[in-house]
Amino acid sequence: MLLVITYDVNTTQSAGAKRLRKVSKICERYGIRVQNSVFEVLVDAAQLVKLKQELTEAMDSEQDSIRFYRLGNSYQHKIDTLGRTGLLQSGEPMLL
Repeated sequence: MLLVITYDVNTTQSAGAKRLRKVSKICERYGIRVQNSVFEVLVDAAQLVKLKQELTEAMDSEQDSIRFYRLGNSYQHKIDTLGRTGLLQSGEPMLL
C-alpha cells in the first residue's frame, strides 16, 4: 500500500532538531521524500507496524505530529502532480 507521511517536529530546542533528523532518516529508509516533511512510502502491513513503532520511539508525542495518509494499492489513479515528481512506483527498484 502507498502511504503519504507528513510530520511536524518542534525544533525550538536542540533536542527537536535531533528528533527531526531521526524522523527524517527513518522515513528515508522506507520511501522517498517528495517535499521537505512529506514522504511517499510503499509498504506492506508488517512494514507499516514496524515503521509506526520506529517513528513513535523517535518522536516526542507532546510536541511533534506525524500523519499517515493511506492511498491503498490502486494509488496510480489517485495522484496528480505538477512540476518535479518523485512518485514511488510499485514493482520498481528503490535506490537508497
